[in-house]
Amino acid sequence: MDLNFTAEEQAFREEVRAFLSARLPAEISRKVLGGKRMEKNDFVAWQKILHQQGWGAVAWPTNYGGTGWNPVQQHIFEEECADAGAPMQLPFGLKMVAPVIMAFGNAAQQQRFLPRIIDGTDWWCQGYSEPGSGSDLASLSTRAHRVESADGDHYVVNGQKTWNTLGQYADWIFCLVRTSSEGRQQAGISFLLIDMKTPGITVRPIIMMDGEHEINEVWFEDVRVPTANLIGEENKGWTYAKFLLGHERTGIAGVGRSKRELQKLKELAKQESADGRPLIEDQRFRDRIAQVELELMALEITNLRVISAEGEKQRAPGPEASILKIKGSEIQQMLTELQMQALGHYALPYLPEALDADWKGDPMMPAYADDAASLSGHYFNYRKTSIYGGSNEIQKNIISQMILGL
Repeated sequence: MDLNFTAEEQAFREEVRAFLSARLPAEISRKVLGGKRMEKNDFVAWQKILHQQGWGAVAWPTNYGGTGWNPVQQHIFEEECADAGAPMQLPFGLKMVAPVIMAFGNAAQQQRFLPRIIDGTDWWCQGYSEPGSGSDLASLSTRAHRVESADGDHYVVNGQKTWNTLGQYADWIFCLVRTSSEGRQQAGISFLLIDMKTPGITVRPIIMMDGEHEINEVWFEDVRVPTANLIGEENKGWTYAKFLLGHERTGIAGVGRSKRELQKLKELAKQESADGRPLIEDQRFRDRIAQVELELMALEITNLRVISAEGEKQRAPGPEASILKIKGSEIQQMLTELQMQALGHYALPYLPEALDADWKGDPMMPAYADDAASLSGHYFNYRKTSIYGGSNEIQKNIISQMILGL
Protein backbone atom coordinates (compact mmCIF):
# COMPACT_ATOMS: atom_id res chain seq x y z
CA MET A 1 0.00 0.00 0.00
CA ASP A 2 1.09 3.62 -0.62
CA LEU A 3 1.80 5.22 2.78
CA ASN A 4 1.90 8.77 1.37
CA PHE A 5 -1.32 10.75 1.42
CA THR A 6 -2.57 11.84 -1.99
CA ALA A 7 -3.49 15.41 -2.92
CA GLU A 8 -7.17 14.46 -2.60
CA GLU A 9 -6.57 13.04 0.88
CA GLN A 10 -4.69 16.17 1.95
CA ALA A 11 -7.60 18.27 0.67
CA PHE A 12 -9.94 16.11 2.69
CA ARG A 13 -7.79 16.73 5.77
CA GLU A 14 -8.15 20.48 5.26
CA GLU A 15 -11.93 20.08 4.95
CA VAL A 16 -12.04 18.23 8.26
CA ARG A 17 -9.85 20.85 9.94
CA ALA A 18 -12.09 23.66 8.70
CA PHE A 19 -15.18 21.88 10.03
CA LEU A 20 -13.59 21.28 13.43
CA SER A 21 -12.47 24.91 13.65
CA ALA A 22 -16.00 26.11 12.91
CA ARG A 23 -18.18 23.58 14.73
CA LEU A 24 -16.30 21.98 17.63
CA PRO A 25 -17.48 23.79 20.80
CA ALA A 26 -14.52 25.49 22.49
CA GLU A 27 -15.62 24.49 25.99
CA ILE A 28 -15.69 20.82 25.00
CA SER A 29 -12.29 21.03 23.30
CA ARG A 30 -10.77 22.65 26.40
CA LYS A 31 -12.04 19.78 28.53
CA VAL A 32 -10.58 17.13 26.24
CA LEU A 33 -7.19 18.80 25.77
CA GLY A 34 -6.96 19.66 29.46
CA GLY A 35 -7.80 16.14 30.61
CA LYS A 36 -10.95 17.32 32.37
CA ARG A 37 -13.96 15.28 33.38
CA MET A 38 -16.39 14.76 30.48
CA GLU A 39 -20.15 14.72 31.01
CA LYS A 40 -22.81 12.80 29.09
CA ASN A 41 -24.03 16.01 27.47
CA ASP A 42 -20.57 16.66 26.00
CA PHE A 43 -20.57 13.37 24.10
CA VAL A 44 -24.21 13.64 23.01
CA ALA A 45 -23.84 17.25 21.84
CA TRP A 46 -20.82 16.39 19.71
CA GLN A 47 -22.54 13.37 18.19
CA LYS A 48 -25.51 15.52 17.21
CA ILE A 49 -23.22 18.12 15.61
CA LEU A 50 -21.52 15.40 13.57
CA HIS A 51 -24.88 13.95 12.57
CA GLN A 52 -26.08 17.34 11.35
CA GLN A 53 -22.96 17.53 9.17
CA GLY A 54 -23.66 14.04 7.79
CA TRP A 55 -20.56 12.72 9.56
CA GLY A 56 -22.25 10.90 12.42
CA ALA A 57 -20.89 7.46 11.47
CA VAL A 58 -17.71 7.61 9.43
CA ALA A 59 -17.37 3.82 9.14
CA TRP A 60 -20.98 3.06 8.18
CA PRO A 61 -22.09 2.51 4.59
CA THR A 62 -24.23 5.23 3.04
CA ASN A 63 -27.36 3.09 2.92
CA TYR A 64 -27.47 3.18 6.74
CA GLY A 65 -26.75 6.90 6.98
CA GLY A 66 -22.97 6.69 7.13
CA THR A 67 -20.39 8.67 5.18
CA GLY A 68 -19.18 5.81 3.03
CA TRP A 69 -15.63 7.10 3.54
CA ASN A 70 -12.73 4.84 2.71
CA PRO A 71 -10.38 3.65 5.49
CA VAL A 72 -7.82 6.39 4.89
CA GLN A 73 -10.47 9.10 5.15
CA GLN A 74 -11.71 7.55 8.40
CA HIS A 75 -8.16 7.53 9.74
CA ILE A 76 -7.59 11.18 8.80
CA PHE A 77 -10.89 12.21 10.37
CA GLU A 78 -10.16 10.48 13.67
CA GLU A 79 -6.61 11.84 13.75
CA GLU A 80 -7.77 15.42 13.19
CA CYS A 81 -10.57 15.08 15.75
CA ALA A 82 -8.09 13.88 18.37
CA ASP A 83 -5.66 16.70 17.59
CA ALA A 84 -8.41 19.33 17.84
CA GLY A 85 -9.70 18.00 21.16
CA ALA A 86 -12.97 16.51 19.97
CA PRO A 87 -14.54 13.93 22.28
CA MET A 88 -14.14 10.33 21.26
CA GLN A 89 -17.30 9.06 19.60
CA LEU A 90 -18.53 6.40 21.99
CA PRO A 91 -17.90 3.04 20.36
CA PHE A 92 -20.58 0.92 22.03
CA GLY A 93 -23.33 1.99 19.66
CA LEU A 94 -21.47 3.20 16.58
CA LYS A 95 -18.61 0.72 16.31
CA MET A 96 -19.76 -2.32 18.26
CA VAL A 97 -23.46 -3.12 18.26
CA ALA A 98 -24.30 -1.25 15.04
CA PRO A 99 -22.09 -3.44 12.80
CA VAL A 100 -23.71 -6.50 14.40
CA ILE A 101 -27.20 -5.16 13.71
CA MET A 102 -26.22 -4.36 10.12
CA ALA A 103 -24.69 -7.79 9.50
CA PHE A 104 -27.04 -10.06 11.46
CA GLY A 105 -30.11 -8.05 12.47
CA ASN A 106 -33.35 -8.08 10.53
CA ALA A 107 -34.80 -5.11 8.63
CA ALA A 108 -37.10 -4.12 11.49
CA GLN A 109 -34.18 -4.04 13.95
CA GLN A 110 -32.06 -2.01 11.55
CA GLN A 111 -34.82 0.54 11.02
CA ARG A 112 -35.55 0.75 14.72
CA PHE A 113 -32.08 1.02 16.24
CA LEU A 114 -29.58 2.41 13.71
CA PRO A 115 -31.09 5.91 13.22
CA ARG A 116 -31.24 6.43 16.98
CA ILE A 117 -27.58 5.45 17.33
CA ILE A 118 -26.28 7.76 14.63
CA ASP A 119 -28.24 10.83 15.77
CA GLY A 120 -27.21 10.44 19.41
CA THR A 121 -30.69 9.62 20.75
CA ASP A 122 -29.75 6.26 22.27
CA TRP A 123 -26.69 5.64 24.43
CA TRP A 124 -25.55 2.00 24.39
CA CYS A 125 -23.43 -0.04 26.78
CA GLN A 126 -21.97 -3.54 26.74
CA GLY A 127 -22.99 -6.63 28.71
CA TYR A 128 -20.26 -9.20 28.10
CA SER A 129 -18.01 -9.83 31.12
CA GLU A 130 -19.27 -11.46 34.31
CA PRO A 131 -17.59 -12.31 37.62
CA GLY A 132 -15.50 -15.35 36.68
CA SER A 133 -16.23 -14.94 32.95
CA GLY A 134 -13.94 -12.29 31.53
CA SER A 135 -11.13 -13.72 29.44
CA ASP A 136 -13.06 -17.01 29.40
CA LEU A 137 -16.18 -15.28 28.12
CA ALA A 138 -17.81 -18.47 26.86
CA SER A 139 -18.27 -19.60 30.46
CA LEU A 140 -20.83 -16.85 31.12
CA SER A 141 -23.81 -17.82 33.23
CA THR A 142 -26.39 -15.02 32.82
CA ARG A 143 -29.48 -16.96 31.70
CA ALA A 144 -32.40 -16.21 29.45
CA HIS A 145 -35.28 -18.64 29.13
CA ARG A 146 -37.97 -18.20 26.53
CA VAL A 147 -41.60 -17.80 27.59
CA GLU A 148 -44.66 -17.87 25.34
CA SER A 149 -47.54 -15.75 26.59
CA ALA A 150 -50.70 -14.04 25.42
CA ASP A 151 -49.11 -10.59 25.71
CA GLY A 152 -46.13 -11.53 23.52
CA ASP A 153 -43.28 -14.03 23.55
CA HIS A 154 -40.29 -12.92 25.59
CA TYR A 155 -37.14 -13.98 27.38
CA VAL A 156 -36.74 -13.78 31.15
CA VAL A 157 -33.16 -12.78 31.99
CA ASN A 158 -31.40 -13.38 35.31
CA GLY A 159 -27.75 -12.82 36.13
CA GLN A 160 -24.99 -10.26 36.50
CA LYS A 161 -22.61 -8.38 34.21
CA THR A 162 -19.53 -6.53 35.40
CA TRP A 163 -16.94 -4.03 34.11
CA ASN A 164 -19.79 -2.33 32.28
CA THR A 165 -18.57 1.03 30.94
CA LEU A 166 -20.81 4.09 31.43
CA GLY A 167 -23.95 1.99 31.90
CA GLN A 168 -25.22 4.61 34.35
CA TYR A 169 -26.01 6.79 31.31
CA ALA A 170 -27.19 4.07 28.94
CA ASP A 171 -30.58 3.68 27.29
CA TRP A 172 -29.81 0.19 25.95
CA ILE A 173 -27.41 -2.67 26.63
CA PHE A 174 -26.38 -5.47 24.26
CA CYS A 175 -25.93 -8.69 26.20
CA LEU A 176 -24.59 -12.17 25.77
CA VAL A 177 -26.90 -14.59 27.59
CA ARG A 178 -27.03 -18.36 27.96
CA THR A 179 -30.07 -19.90 26.30
CA SER A 180 -28.86 -23.50 26.27
CA SER A 181 -26.56 -25.72 28.36
CA GLU A 182 -26.23 -28.47 25.76
CA GLY A 183 -23.03 -29.08 23.82
CA ARG A 184 -20.05 -26.74 23.82
CA GLN A 185 -20.30 -23.57 25.92
CA GLN A 186 -20.08 -21.37 22.85
CA ALA A 187 -23.05 -23.12 21.24
CA GLY A 188 -25.58 -22.06 23.87
CA ILE A 189 -25.09 -18.27 23.82
CA SER A 190 -27.53 -15.72 22.36
CA PHE A 191 -27.24 -11.99 21.65
CA LEU A 192 -30.01 -9.82 23.15
CA LEU A 193 -30.77 -6.09 22.99
CA ILE A 194 -32.22 -4.93 26.32
CA ASP A 195 -33.87 -1.63 27.24
CA MET A 196 -32.13 -0.35 30.39
CA LYS A 197 -35.44 1.04 31.69
CA THR A 198 -36.90 -2.46 31.93
CA PRO A 199 -38.00 -3.39 35.48
CA GLY A 200 -35.54 -5.68 37.23
CA ILE A 201 -32.32 -4.01 36.04
CA THR A 202 -30.05 -2.55 38.72
CA VAL A 203 -26.85 -0.60 37.98
CA ARG A 204 -24.29 -0.48 40.79
CA PRO A 205 -21.15 1.68 40.48
CA ILE A 206 -17.59 0.41 40.68
CA ILE A 207 -15.23 3.22 41.69
CA MET A 208 -11.89 2.96 39.92
CA MET A 209 -8.34 3.71 41.09
CA ASP A 210 -8.67 7.28 39.86
CA GLY A 211 -11.76 7.80 42.03
CA GLU A 212 -14.10 8.08 39.05
CA HIS A 213 -17.39 6.29 38.36
CA GLU A 214 -16.75 4.93 34.88
CA ILE A 215 -17.71 1.29 35.24
CA ASN A 216 -20.51 -0.69 36.85
CA GLU A 217 -22.06 -3.97 37.79
CA VAL A 218 -25.41 -4.58 36.10
CA TRP A 219 -27.87 -7.00 37.70
CA PHE A 220 -30.82 -8.65 35.96
CA GLU A 221 -33.68 -10.04 38.05
CA ASP A 222 -36.57 -11.55 36.06
CA VAL A 223 -36.06 -8.99 33.29
CA ARG A 224 -38.54 -9.48 30.43
CA VAL A 225 -37.07 -8.97 26.96
CA PRO A 226 -39.24 -9.28 23.83
CA THR A 227 -38.07 -12.03 21.50
CA ALA A 228 -38.04 -9.38 18.77
CA ASN A 229 -34.86 -8.10 20.46
CA LEU A 230 -32.93 -11.29 19.69
CA ILE A 231 -30.20 -10.69 17.10
CA GLY A 232 -29.98 -13.42 14.49
CA GLU A 233 -30.63 -16.97 15.65
CA GLU A 234 -30.95 -18.29 19.16
CA ASN A 235 -27.76 -20.01 20.39
CA LYS A 236 -25.69 -18.41 17.60
CA GLY A 237 -24.60 -15.41 19.66
CA TRP A 238 -20.97 -16.47 19.94
CA THR A 239 -20.54 -15.85 16.21
CA TYR A 240 -21.94 -12.34 16.57
CA ALA A 241 -19.86 -11.71 19.69
CA LYS A 242 -16.60 -12.53 17.88
CA PHE A 243 -17.63 -10.28 14.99
CA LEU A 244 -18.20 -7.42 17.44
CA LEU A 245 -14.89 -7.97 19.27
CA GLY A 246 -12.96 -7.58 16.02
CA HIS A 247 -14.40 -4.08 15.61
CA GLU A 248 -13.78 -3.24 19.28
CA ARG A 249 -10.11 -4.29 19.23
CA THR A 250 -9.40 -2.30 16.08
CA GLY A 251 -10.80 0.82 17.76
CA ILE A 252 -8.70 0.31 20.91
CA ALA A 253 -5.56 1.13 18.88
CA GLY A 254 -6.38 4.84 19.39
CA VAL A 255 -3.64 6.13 17.08
CA GLY A 256 -4.96 9.69 16.86
CA ARG A 257 -5.29 10.10 20.63
CA SER A 258 -1.83 8.63 21.21
CA LYS A 259 -0.27 11.05 18.70
CA ARG A 260 -1.89 13.92 20.62
CA GLU A 261 -0.57 12.58 23.92
CA LEU A 262 2.91 12.12 22.43
CA GLN A 263 2.99 15.81 21.56
CA LYS A 264 1.88 16.64 25.10
CA LEU A 265 4.69 14.46 26.45
CA LYS A 266 7.28 16.35 24.39
CA GLU A 267 5.95 19.69 25.63
CA LEU A 268 6.13 18.57 29.26
CA ALA A 269 9.66 17.25 28.78
CA LYS A 270 10.82 20.68 27.55
CA GLN A 271 9.84 22.36 30.82
CA GLU A 272 12.33 22.88 33.62
CA SER A 273 12.43 19.99 36.08
CA ALA A 274 13.12 20.24 39.83
CA ASP A 275 16.85 20.72 39.20
CA GLY A 276 16.20 23.44 36.61
CA ARG A 277 17.18 21.21 33.68
CA PRO A 278 14.54 20.12 31.13
CA LEU A 279 14.12 16.37 31.09
CA ILE A 280 14.34 16.41 27.29
CA GLU A 281 18.09 17.03 27.77
CA ASP A 282 18.43 13.64 29.42
CA GLN A 283 19.60 11.22 26.73
CA ARG A 284 17.92 8.18 28.24
CA PHE A 285 14.58 9.99 28.48
CA ARG A 286 14.92 11.16 24.87
CA ASP A 287 15.58 7.56 23.89
CA ARG A 288 12.34 6.48 25.59
CA ILE A 289 10.39 9.18 23.75
CA ALA A 290 11.97 8.12 20.46
CA GLN A 291 11.12 4.48 21.17
CA VAL A 292 7.44 5.13 21.84
CA GLU A 293 7.25 7.41 18.78
CA LEU A 294 8.69 4.70 16.55
CA GLU A 295 6.27 2.14 17.96
CA LEU A 296 3.39 4.53 17.38
CA MET A 297 4.44 5.07 13.77
CA ALA A 298 4.55 1.30 13.24
CA LEU A 299 1.13 0.95 14.87
CA GLU A 300 -0.33 3.61 12.58
CA ILE A 301 0.96 1.83 9.49
CA THR A 302 -0.34 -1.52 10.74
CA ASN A 303 -3.70 0.01 11.60
CA LEU A 304 -4.03 1.44 8.10
CA ARG A 305 -3.16 -1.95 6.59
CA VAL A 306 -5.78 -3.75 8.71
CA ILE A 307 -8.64 -1.32 8.07
CA SER A 308 -7.75 -1.14 4.36
CA ALA A 309 -7.89 -4.93 4.09
CA GLU A 310 -11.20 -4.88 5.94
CA GLY A 311 -12.63 -2.44 3.41
CA GLU A 312 -11.33 -4.35 0.39
CA LYS A 313 -12.61 -7.74 1.58
CA GLN A 314 -15.86 -6.42 3.09
CA ARG A 315 -15.38 -8.36 6.29
CA ALA A 316 -14.88 -7.75 10.00
CA PRO A 317 -11.30 -7.46 11.26
CA GLY A 318 -9.81 -10.89 11.92
CA PRO A 319 -7.17 -12.03 14.41
CA GLU A 320 -4.84 -9.27 13.19
CA ALA A 321 -6.98 -6.88 15.26
CA SER A 322 -5.38 -8.50 18.32
CA ILE A 323 -2.03 -7.00 17.27
CA LEU A 324 -3.58 -3.53 17.23
CA LYS A 325 -5.15 -4.09 20.62
CA ILE A 326 -1.89 -5.19 22.24
CA LYS A 327 0.34 -2.48 20.85
CA GLY A 328 -2.29 0.26 21.12
CA SER A 329 -2.86 -0.39 24.81
CA GLU A 330 0.85 -0.74 25.57
CA ILE A 331 1.64 2.57 23.86
CA GLN A 332 -1.17 4.35 25.71
CA GLN A 333 0.17 3.09 29.04
CA MET A 334 3.73 4.00 28.14
CA LEU A 335 2.71 7.56 27.26
CA THR A 336 0.97 8.10 30.61
CA GLU A 337 4.02 6.73 32.42
CA LEU A 338 6.41 9.04 30.58
CA GLN A 339 4.13 12.05 31.10
CA MET A 340 4.15 11.34 34.82
CA GLN A 341 7.94 11.08 34.79
CA ALA A 342 8.25 14.30 32.80
CA LEU A 343 6.11 16.17 35.31
CA GLY A 344 8.26 14.89 38.16
CA HIS A 345 7.19 15.44 41.74
CA TYR A 346 4.25 17.61 40.61
CA ALA A 347 2.62 14.40 39.37
CA LEU A 348 2.78 12.71 42.75
CA PRO A 349 -0.42 14.06 44.35
CA TYR A 350 -3.64 12.98 42.68
CA LEU A 351 -6.19 15.78 42.73
CA PRO A 352 -9.69 14.60 41.73
CA GLU A 353 -10.86 18.20 41.70
CA ALA A 354 -8.36 18.87 38.89
CA LEU A 355 -10.76 17.01 36.59
CA ASP A 356 -13.41 19.72 37.08
CA ALA A 357 -13.69 22.06 34.12
CA ASP A 358 -13.53 25.16 36.36
CA TRP A 359 -10.54 24.06 38.45
CA LYS A 360 -8.01 26.91 38.66
CA GLY A 361 -4.95 25.04 39.87
CA ASP A 362 -2.48 25.66 42.66
CA PRO A 363 -0.77 29.08 42.53
CA MET A 364 2.35 27.47 44.02
CA MET A 365 2.71 25.15 41.02
CA PRO A 366 4.41 26.24 37.79
CA ALA A 367 2.07 27.26 34.99
CA TYR A 368 2.75 24.17 32.90
CA ALA A 369 1.63 21.92 35.78
CA ASP A 370 -1.89 23.35 35.87
CA ASP A 371 -3.06 21.43 32.79
CA ALA A 372 -1.12 18.36 33.90
CA ALA A 373 -2.60 18.10 37.40
CA SER A 374 -4.93 15.34 36.24
CA LEU A 375 -2.10 13.18 34.88
CA SER A 376 -2.04 10.91 37.91
CA GLY A 377 -5.70 10.08 37.43
CA HIS A 378 -5.16 9.28 33.76
CA TYR A 379 -2.17 7.13 34.66
CA PHE A 380 -4.34 5.11 37.05
CA ASN A 381 -7.18 4.93 34.53
CA TYR A 382 -5.00 3.64 31.70
CA ARG A 383 -3.89 0.61 33.73
CA LYS A 384 -7.09 -0.98 32.40
CA THR A 385 -6.30 -0.71 28.69
CA SER A 386 -4.29 -3.93 28.58
CA ILE A 387 -7.22 -5.81 30.15
CA TYR A 388 -10.47 -4.62 28.56
CA GLY A 389 -11.54 -5.82 25.13
CA GLY A 390 -9.83 -9.13 25.94
CA SER A 391 -6.64 -9.10 28.02
CA ASN A 392 -3.35 -8.80 26.15
CA GLU A 393 -2.39 -12.30 27.29
CA ILE A 394 -5.50 -13.69 25.57
CA GLN A 395 -4.70 -11.64 22.45
CA LYS A 396 -1.26 -13.26 22.30
CA ASN A 397 -2.91 -16.67 22.42
CA ILE A 398 -5.18 -15.66 19.51
CA ILE A 399 -2.19 -14.49 17.48
CA SER A 400 -0.20 -17.66 18.16
CA GLN A 401 -3.11 -19.95 17.24
CA MET A 402 -4.82 -18.12 14.38
CA ILE A 403 -1.96 -16.26 12.71
CA LEU A 404 1.19 -18.25 13.54
CA GLY A 405 -0.60 -21.62 13.68
CA LEU A 406 1.14 -22.71 16.86
